[in-house]
Amino acid sequence: MLGTGWTEAVALVAAFVIALVASPAGISGAVLLLPFQVSVLGTPSPAVTPTNLLYNVVATPGAIYRFWRQGQTGGRLTLVLISGTLPGVIAGSIIRVELIPGPRVFDVVVGTVLAPLGGWIALSRPQPADKSAAGRHPIPASGLIALSAMVGCVGGIYGIGGGSILAPMLIGTGRRPSEVAPAALAATFVTSLAGVITFTILSLHQHAHVAPSWPTGIALGVGGLAGAYTGARIQSRIPELLIRRLIGILVVAIGVRYLWAGLA
Repeated sequence: MLGTGWTEAVALVAAFVIALVASPAGISGAVLLLPFQVSVLGTPSPAVTPTNLLYNVVATPGAIYRFWRQGQTGGRLTLVLISGTLPGVIAGSIIRVELIPGPRVFDVVVGTVLAPLGGWIALSRPQPADKSAAGRHPIPASGLIALSAMVGCVGGIYGIGGGSILAPMLIGTGRRPSEVAPAALAATFVTSLAGVITFTILSLHQHAHVAPSWPTGIALGVGGLAGAYTGARIQSRIPELLIRRLIGILVVAIGVRYLWAGLA
């Protein structure tokens, strides 16, 4: 655990660097920030989950506003994703507090989420923004709502909004990244906000560290906001495929480490 004041300073710098590297590949920095919180900042469990969600609440509005200025809102896809992820994240938050508050089982959950997600990120290729809609096979709305609910539940347990999981899946089915990115970000913001509120309410009836660590979460969010904006500005100068490979391998390594710790 770092000293008073140093925790927030380190959190801000780390979130900036992680978001700077991850955002050009369209990946949420929250995926990497939770292990950083546990290992370096010493954020207690289960408060680490809502603190990570608080990062999303502070960090994502800048990118959402940027897309809105460009005329990209996600349209109907945004409402479909939110209708599934919103109840899912509330359920996941309750499961996190009531069923897996301890670190050991949570380590297994983290590893189970990160290892396949990292493999997916490393092996997937970025799709061109102007890809033709021909040959697309999008998931029906009913199936997408069910899928979003499951992803939202995982997000509530792990502490991510779900966009990092939903975005590559939707792009893989043929949806345009220009449609998926704003919709996934909007769903991430709404579900993360709902998760923070749910954890805060649950903390009123718990003796453990359940509420988010507000100073740490806000510092992470401010750093992530600046890092994501800078990353978006320099995206065209960075080979996205290389970034995807490096981040994917890193996420897999972290996932294996957590699986090993949880099963040992």
